[in-house]
Amino acid sequence: MVIFAAATGLRPSELFGLDRRDVDRQLGVVYVRRAFANGRLKHTKTRLSTRAVPLQAKALEALDRLPASDNPILFPNMRGGRIDFRIFGRKHWRPAQIKAGTEPVRGLYDLRHTYATFALRAGVPVFAVSRFMGSSIAMIDRHYGHLAHDSREHAVALLDALALERAVDAAWTSPRTPRKPVRTSVSGSRAHQPRGRVDVRWTPRLVSVASSDDERS
Repeated sequence: MVIFAAATGLRPSELFGLDRRDVDRQLGVVYVRRAFANGRLKHTKTRLSTRAVPLQAKALEALDRLPASDNPILFPNMRGGRIDFRIFGRKHWRPAQIKAGTEPVRGLYDLRHTYATFALRAGVPVFAVSRFMGSSIAMIDRHYGHLAHDSREHAVALLDALALERAVDAAWTSPRTPRKPVRTSVSGSRAHQPRGRVDVRWTPRLVSVASSDDERS
């Protein structure tokens, strides 16, 4: 469960509210539909909280190591019921991390921060991180935006590559058969100009942009 939490960024209450049917291996996602807190199972608060989180390889490997069970709860306690956040956090969370080999040992909510940190460092767009974590873009930017500063250079590189690709496509566009000139009611320079040629030839000049210098939602 520790590895799964770090690989998905779910809130502890969302983690404890998961059922086995929430995992869709074919699509590679886990659906967050409910949360378990204060002894109550309830639906997630907002449309943003109800979401599909992609499962990376580490998350799937963590699920594969779970013991076979007929219990519909994905992460049950020793009695087969839902894990109580308060009791688990005080008594079992630290031993669970040690057993999982997590270094350094972190708080129950810190693995959500770990997920956001690695996702932004990997170049995942802030918009996508916001959707996966069920938080607003403003919240993600406020707490983790400093981690995404270096992604500006990556974004410029992608835009440059796209512009270059379009320039190549334009150069390889097959010549069009000139159409008959438009009627003389238009100015002379435009009257004999074939339609559709400007968009193919035009490629914007690239302008380099210089880079400037624990959420609990």
